[in-house]
Amino acid sequence: MVQSPGGPVGGRRPCRSAGLWTVHTSRYDREVDSLKTSVAIEPARAGTRQGLSGQRGRRPGWLLASLLGGMFLGNVDIAVVNVAIPSIRDHLHASSGELELIVSGYTLAYAMLLITGARLGEIRGRRWTYLLGLVVFTLSSLACGLAPNGVALVGARVVQGLGAALMVSQVLTGIQVHFEGTARRRALGAYTGVLGVSSVIGQALGGVLVSADILGTGWRPIFLINVPIGVALLVTSFVFLPDDKTSRQKKLDMRGVGLLSLGLFLLVAPLVLGRDVGWPLWAWLCLAASLPVFALFVRVERSIARRAGDPLMNVALLARRQVYFALVSQAATRAVYFALLFVLALYLQQGLGKSAIYSGLVPIAWVATFALVGPILGRVGVRVRRLAAPVGGLLMAVAFAGVAAGAQGTVWLIGLLGIGGIGYGSAFSGTLAHLTESVEPRYAPDMSGLFNTTLQIGGTMGVAVFGTVYLDLAARSGAPHGAFSTTCAVLAAVSVAASALILFAEKTEKTEKTEKAEPGAAGHRVAER
Repeated sequence: MVQSPGGPVGGRRPCRSAGLWTVHTSRYDREVDSLKTSVAIEPARAGTRQGLSGQRGRRPGWLLASLLGGMFLGNVDIAVVNVAIPSIRDHLHASSGELELIVSGYTLAYAMLLITGARLGEIRGRRWTYLLGLVVFTLSSLACGLAPNGVALVGARVVQGLGAALMVSQVLTGIQVHFEGTARRRALGAYTGVLGVSSVIGQALGGVLVSADILGTGWRPIFLINVPIGVALLVTSFVFLPDDKTSRQKKLDMRGVGLLSLGLFLLVAPLVLGRDVGWPLWAWLCLAASLPVFALFVRVERSIARRAGDPLMNVALLARRQVYFALVSQAATRAVYFALLFVLALYLQQGLGKSAIYSGLVPIAWVATFALVGPILGRVGVRVRRLAAPVGGLLMAVAFAGVAAGAQGTVWLIGLLGIGGIGYGSAFSGTLAHLTESVEPRYAPDMSGLFNTTLQIGGTMGVAVFGTVYLDLAARSGAPHGAFSTTCAVLAAVSVAASALILFAEKTEKTEKTEKAEPGAAGHRVAER
């Protein structure tokens, strides 16, 4: 006699799995087979839908906070060290080359490992890769804070950049895998907000800590403060980040890792270092050499994919026009944003003779409005989100054009920068939503690596290219005002081009979806007849 769940069944307890009760009696063999099939299928569906295979991660708020915490730390340490350079020079007697590498070594290592880190997370598990990156980042921050000389600080900064890349490369993938629908849109909005807030805090925190000179330690607290924050984040991440399915049968494509790392090094190193050393021959040779290396990387990855192997990156994703043009658009908007921060600081201090505090506070209008836009767009409808990116690029163009036309008084400058921040926030969030929604979930690691690498390369190129334009114009004409206005006019034109690119990407996606739907619709009409 079969009793209710919880009671004995033929002398045995019922077995519960995925909310279904399996009754082990010969009388119900057919029902048993049906239930076994359901038990096997439902967890697999749940795992695919949620990206979970363990018991952690049941609190999405803490899960998101843990992911965004790593991105916050990684982004803060891009900006925080800039303010501390004079103090580091005085305390460590570092050379100009060491000072340059203290800033750029982090960025270079960070950019080189983002795509590899995303793939490593897929193979070894996003949770453990994120935790490993957090441990490396925290320990290297301690090493930075205790560094006895410039060389040791450069080495610790490179390792810190590697740890940051392992962390950050899991963030966007984690959001794509663990959140869906409205929850994903809000998570992406929070992603944008944290990205903006961390930039503000990075600039402000560096100045406060260096000025405070806590116990005579000068610049060291800007790195040491990461240690308690990193430990706290390590605890929350260990508890709330869910176990995820891994692809341990896959192997990391070491040829791809080597070629991609070499190509990125040849591209990013001269962009980071070339401007300060006068663009020597080696910088141009490195830039030229990066092209065949990237071409060879694409060829190797395609060959591995054709053999049904495990490429480091699915380069076929870049063949999709809606992805390629969206990434180029994102790189362009990132470039003009970083160029603005760099050129504006030079113009305000060297051209107008403003204080460092003034030049540090004025750009907050841009960064603050940027941080506000993402969470708002996460709560609006599809039509508004689709318009956000192209309209955002045009708003950026309006802001740059206004500054180029001469609206450079404090009130006008703050107002226009606020408009530019709204535009960049819209362009960033809209493009990010487009990219995450236009590709299949299996491409999440590829998209995460590509997107984050695009941001780093775009920002680096913006400073290198437009910074050089401004400095050359100012040096030739001797008029910083005219050089700044001309540079802003160029940035306005680039913003318009970025708007056109993302609009084209969105139309391409819509056209492809329509073409895929038409055969089904045609078949449905035939069936009706």
